[in-house]
Amino acid sequence: MSKITRRRIGIIRRGVGIPRRRTGSRRNARRILKGVIHVRASFNNTIVTVTDVRGQVVSWSSAGACGFKGKKRGTAFAAQTAVENVIGTLKDQGMKRADVLISGPGSGRDTALRTIRKSGILLSYVRDVTPMPHNGCRPPKKRRL
Repeated sequence: MSKITRRRIGIIRRGVGIPRRRTGSRRNARRILKGVIHVRASFNNTIVTVTDVRGQVVSWSSAGACGFKGKKRGTAFAAQTAVENVIGTLKDQGMKRADVLISGPGSGRDTALRTIRKSGILLSYVRDVTPMPHNGCRPPKKRRL
């Protein structure tokens, strides 16, 4: 018996008695009414992540994932495009209310918030969670020229 016929027999035997499962995307199966929108706006990129109330990621997008390259990723327009991309998938899943957590010093933070407001999702609160040091690390010593 050759290797090819043995493999075929194995495939046939494995398939016997296994119930057929429904194959397809679960993306539209989950209905999410409330979630948390996390906006991370750095100088180089803007990342938008949407989680449900328990913290599990539902959808995400970034300026780089929307096709912007290099310095254009840090612009306000790139942030707007990333937010529109995420909100399109949220509307399909039925999200009505959201909390917004904004982090970082980038130029896309204001535009991202403005785009979320225009989308029609009701916002419970908007919070700035940018990490601020309480006089943290010691700075490097002065340069002597």
